[in-house]
Amino acid sequence: MATSDQRDPATRTTELPEHLVSWQLPPGWQWGAGGLFVDHRHVQELRDSLDRSLALVTAPDPAHERWLFAEAKHLAQRSHPAMPTTYHYWSGKAANQRGPGYLRRWITGETVGARTRRLGTETVPYMLSVLRTAGSALAYMHDSGQAHGAVSPDAFYVTPTGRIWLLGWAWAVPREVVPEGIVPDPRWTPAPPEWSVGGWAPTPLSDQWQLAATCFAILSGEAPPSTEIPPVRWARPDCPANVADLLDRALSVNPGDRFHSVGSLLRVVDKISSGSSLLAGTETSSGVFQSMDEEHRLRWATGDDYEVLSALGSGTFGSVWRVRDLSLQREVALKMLHPAVARSEDAVERFRREAQLAARLQHPAIVPIYSWEQKGGVHWYVMELEDEGSLGDLVRRQGVRTVAEIGPQVAFILDGLAAAHQHGIIHRDLKPENILLSRYRHWRIADFGIAHALGEGAAGASGTPAFAAPEQLLGEPQGGAADLFAVAAIAYYALTGKPPFAGSDTQTILAAQLAGRVDLDPIPGELHDWFRRGLAADPDKRFMDAVQMRNVWNRAMRELARPSGEYAITDRIRRAAGELFR
Repeated sequence: MATSDQRDPATRTTELPEHLVSWQLPPGWQWGAGGLFVDHRHVQELRDSLDRSLALVTAPDPAHERWLFAEAKHLAQRSHPAMPTTYHYWSGKAANQRGPGYLRRWITGETVGARTRRLGTETVPYMLSVLRTAGSALAYMHDSGQAHGAVSPDAFYVTPTGRIWLLGWAWAVPREVVPEGIVPDPRWTPAPPEWSVGGWAPTPLSDQWQLAATCFAILSGEAPPSTEIPPVRWARPDCPANVADLLDRALSVNPGDRFHSVGSLLRVVDKISSGSSLLAGTETSSGVFQSMDEEHRLRWATGDDYEVLSALGSGTFGSVWRVRDLSLQREVALKMLHPAVARSEDAVERFRREAQLAARLQHPAIVPIYSWEQKGGVHWYVMELEDEGSLGDLVRRQGVRTVAEIGPQVAFILDGLAAAHQHGIIHRDLKPENILLSRYRHWRIADFGIAHALGEGAAGASGTPAFAAPEQLLGEPQGGAADLFAVAAIAYYALTGKPPFAGSDTQTILAAQLAGRVDLDPIPGELHDWFRRGLAADPDKRFMDAVQMRNVWNRAMRELARPSGEYAITDRIRRAAGELFR
């Protein structure tokens, strides 16, 4: 089954397309949940014998096998953080009963174009993060003598945590390999002015123009025309003058008036981003000023050790950034205290304590903390980066989850909470946004932001109202039972797409909690008792601890796993759950 949207160049599939039906996968491999038709290619998710998510890239038209092989070969020879790793090529010989096709990393998320169409225009800092990452990948390609040829907002994928990937590899091959008469779809690919005469003829300078056109689209909502291109500040008045001038030059109609290379463009970006001149001549909102100021401070403080790649999010006390650890050459998440908050010694001490508490918790269901550092009034800690985003992102992006999917994950989270509670640490702010997804889609607890040692300051209002226990909303003493309430609320959200207790304000939510007004009709009957106990207003009526809550959950899941059950679990999920039940 395929679903399409005329506003999107990709067509999603939930069933195997015809050209893949006869394929026989290696032992232990399975087809994933779906795929995409795009750019004369189909990309299908696979699960290998190690349960890794891989992308199988194939050409629906058998005549395109030579083109597909050239694509796989050229991608396999690249090594850049924005380029997905290629693992293997299946040639399509009859004895294999599979092929032609190649395997690369599966990327979760959406294109920059889809994100813009869904959310509207983006901020200048977000555009600059795309420009840096995308430009770096293109400069790397150009250094090897190859142009991309189809740079567009839909050639860049952004993960839920903001990592940028360069795709569209069908076009990044020698022109003679591409079948006669086939060119990138003009509906989605901005055409440089020089193509109006000679047609599709990719060069490093045309890639530069398309990169700038992508940035223009991020700021304005649509790509610029090929001629009579308006100045960037006409489309986006709040864009800093230096940044706007840079994009205007890269969008020059005459290729000779552009930057000599994408690399030289990036050097100018780094120069103007490293000083106060970034804001020269702009009339931005205070929010843009604050975001740019925080990024500048972070780059100044961490420049010797980390490369700042993109912003991941911001909360009351701090912001989270995707950075590259330059010593170990790996990407990590960095949480920095807001400058205004850092002026308070008490706030800095709480922030440091947050890192210390989280670092003490070593469990596969808890995101690990690597280090705590500070320089020149900038305070931060570094933690593992989870590329798949949060459970909240997943539900908002793809809808409610099945019992089969969340079964082993809820048990996994409760196992991690049991370890935390045994160390005397409660989380006190569990919510879907603090349940992150690993590359292999395992749930992991993050942000022990207001965690306290049991018995130390355990009273006081805390948590996010929609997922906080009544004793938290009332400001009463709180123990591990508050975390157990939140786990039940998170599981309910994953299955229904909404919190268990309705209300637009804390008082309404609290009244619903105390009255026990929760709708369990969408939940399988075998789980009703578990949810009633987990969401009980009285902490003493909840589970005794996380271990007991996990054991009761597992028993209910075994009931649901029976083949005759209405919600029978697939063999793969049953095996995964079995590992957790032991």
